[in-house]
Amino acid sequence: MKVITSLLAILALSAVTSFAADGDAPKKPEGDKGKPKASPEERFKMLDKDANGSISKEEWMAGPLGKKDATKAGEMFTRLDKDSNGSITKEEMAAAPKKKKDA
Repeated sequence: MKVITSLLAILALSAVTSFAADGDAPKKPEGDKGKPKASPEERFKMLDKDANGSISKEEWMAGPLGKKDATKAGEMFTRLDKDSNGSITKEEMAAAPKKKKDA
């Protein structure tokens, strides 16, 4: 009887420590969910390397999207540059339609 009680106690203890270890483990981010999104102002500042208040095509293409897909980045720059002056202002960037999230 003592052997059975001891075995049950060991099993219970190992189960408790196993659950405790899982609870202490840091959560892994799932895709982009673990990374906080930058605000539009922060993104604009990040891309506006010369801090002149507008983003040139060269600055845009040197950004993350330009490095990932130059064709797509070029097309997006053209769409955002509403006045076709070769740069994107904060107002043009803010006026861009937002992506719809899948429901």
